[in-house]
Amino acid sequence: MDVQPRQHLLEIWRAFASYSGGGAEWRWGGRDGSNSISDAEQLLCVMAPAADVPTFRIDRPDETEDDVIGSLAALGDHLEVPKRLVSLITEYLEKYTAPDGTPLFSGDTYFSAAEPHTADEIKPEQRALDVVDSFSISVTLMLATIGFAKTFRAVVTRETLRQQVDRLERMASVRLTAAMVGLLRSFAVNVFDTTDEQGRQLLKTTNQGRLPERQIVEELRLSLREINARLRDDVTIGSGAEEGSLLDDPNRLFECGWSWGLVENAPPIEGTDPIGRQPDGVAEPKPYLYFTVVALDAIRSLFSERTRLLGLLNEDQLRLAQALQLRWDLTQSYWSVVGTFGSDRWPLEDLPWVGTDGRESDYLNLLISGMVVQDLITRRASDADLARVGAVLDELANRSRITRRPFEGDAAIRLHHPGESFVLVGSEKAGGPQLGWIASDFAPVLLKRTVHLAGLLSDNEARQSATSLAGRVWAHLTDRRLTDDRAADLWDDPSRVFDIDAKPMLPSWYYTKRVVDCLIQAAQVIRSSPPRSERLTDIAADLLIEAEHLYDQEQLNGLAQRGERLRTELEQVNRQLQRARRILRQRPGSAKALAEDVLIRLDRLAAAREATAEPV
Repeated sequence: MDVQPRQHLLEIWRAFASYSGGGAEWRWGGRDGSNSISDAEQLLCVMAPAADVPTFRIDRPDETEDDVIGSLAALGDHLEVPKRLVSLITEYLEKYTAPDGTPLFSGDTYFSAAEPHTADEIKPEQRALDVVDSFSISVTLMLATIGFAKTFRAVVTRETLRQQVDRLERMASVRLTAAMVGLLRSFAVNVFDTTDEQGRQLLKTTNQGRLPERQIVEELRLSLREINARLRDDVTIGSGAEEGSLLDDPNRLFECGWSWGLVENAPPIEGTDPIGRQPDGVAEPKPYLYFTVVALDAIRSLFSERTRLLGLLNEDQLRLAQALQLRWDLTQSYWSVVGTFGSDRWPLEDLPWVGTDGRESDYLNLLISGMVVQDLITRRASDADLARVGAVLDELANRSRITRRPFEGDAAIRLHHPGESFVLVGSEKAGGPQLGWIASDFAPVLLKRTVHLAGLLSDNEARQSATSLAGRVWAHLTDRRLTDDRAADLWDDPSRVFDIDAKPMLPSWYYTKRVVDCLIQAAQVIRSSPPRSERLTDIAADLLIEAEHLYDQEQLNGLAQRGERLRTELEQVNRQLQRARRILRQRPGSAKALAEDVLIRLDRLAAAREATAEPV
C-alpha cells in the first residue's frame, strides 16, 4: 500500500505540535475558529492515533517510542506530553460546560447561512444550537480520553496529578453520557406515502429494473419488513419511537437515520441526572445522510474491542450504548437494502444518488457506500459484492476529478470547494434565517472507504485494484497539504490541485482530523493478517505433505545418527516444518516458502548421499 501511515502520522504530529503548542500558549481553533467540534478535532489529531495505533501510545511514558515522542517535542518530553494533554482536555471540557454543569454541543462557527445574503442575520441562539457532529466527535474524544486516563493513572505517583487525572475522567464520563443522550434524541424515522413526492422519488431510485410501481412497493416493503418491525417494537426511548405506529400502513414507506440536531419534540431520556438539563430540539424529524454517517462512525466505537476490554462505559452508558447499537444496526441495514435493492444494477451504482427530497449528488453515493460495505461484512457477502462497491468508489474518484484532470468550469470541483451544503431545516425556529452546513471532506472520506474495502477483500486482483486507488487518492491529498509557515504539513489547500481563488493560510482541523482517520484505517489494515488464498493454501499443503514424508524417510534411514552436522541439519528442518504447519492457514505464502526451503535442503542431502554411494 502506497499510504505509509507511521511516517505521515509522525509528520502530522510534528506539524500539530508546532502549530498548536509551539508558542507560549496553546493555540485553539484554526481556519473555522474555535468551537466544540473544531477543538475536539484538533485534540483528536493526537488522541485518536494514541488510542487506536499501539505504536503511538503515550499513556505509558516509559514505553513511548523515541520517534513518536520526538514528533511532539514542541509540547515537551515523554513525561510532560501526557501531563499537557490532561491539562488541555480538562480546559476543553471546562470551556464547553455551562455554569449549571450541562455539557454544550453547539455548532457555533461551523454553522453557515443557508442563503449567503442572510449571514449577518444569524442569531447567537442559533449558533448555540446542538448539532449531531458535536455529539459524535465528543463520543470519540471522550472514549479516547477515558482510556488514556485509566492507563496513565496507573503510572502517576504525584497525588496532585492523580487528582487531576481523576477529575478529567469524571468530566469526560459526564460529557460522554450527554453525547450519547444527544444522539438518541437526534435519531429520526421519516414516514411517507408511496404516492407523495418523497415516496415517488424513493421508488424511482430503487426501481433499477423498471418494474411496475405496485410490484416495486411490495418488494421494497418485503425487503424492509424486519427493519420496519424492529423500529415499531424495539425503538422505545429517545426520538423516533413515536413514528412506529405509522409503519403499519401498507401504503407507506420510510427512511431512518440521524437528523442534524435534536429532533423537535424529542422526549428527554430518563435516568441521566449528572448531565444537567436536556434542551428542546428544533430539527426536522428526517435523516440527513451526512449526519447519519458521522453518528454511525462514532457509535461503532462504543462497542469496539478497545471499549469493551478497557471497560470504558459505566452501567448507565452501557444501557444507552445498547439503544444506540440497535439504531446503528437498523440504519446500516436500511441503507444497505435501499442501496443494493433489486436483482439488476444496484441503486448505489446509478450515479448520482437522488434523495427523497430530490437532491442529487455523488457525495450521497459515497456516504451510502460505507453503510453498504458495513452491512455486507455483517452478512459475510462475497468478494464479488465488495468489488462492486470498489467499482463505485473508483468511478467516484473519476467523477470528483481526484484521478482525472478537471476541465475549466468543472462543476465537480464544488465537491471539494466549498463542499456539499445542506439546509438545516428547523434551525430558523431559534430565531433568524435557516442555517446551513458545509461538508468538504469528499477526498478523505473516499480514501477511508477505499482503504477499509481493500482490507476486506481476499481476491488478489480486487484487493490490488482497491490499494491502487487508495494510492492515487492519497497522492491527491498529499498535494493539498498546506506549505506556509507553521501550518505546513497540515490540511487543506485545494487551490494546489484545483484552479480556485481560495488560498487558505490556517489549518482546517475538520479536514486534518479526517486525514488522520484515513491513516489510522491504513495502519489497522496493515496490522491485520494478510489476505488468505485457498489456492495458495492447497499448494502449500501439498508441498508440506511431500516435505514431511521425505523428512520421515531420512529419519527412518538413520541420517540423524551419522554425525553432529547432519543431526543439526535435520533438527532445523523439523523446526521449519513445524513452523510451516502452524502458519499454513493464516500465512499460506510463508508456509509455502518454508516448505520449498525444506525440500531443497532434503534434496541436497539425498544428492550428497547418492554421490558417495558405492556403485553396484
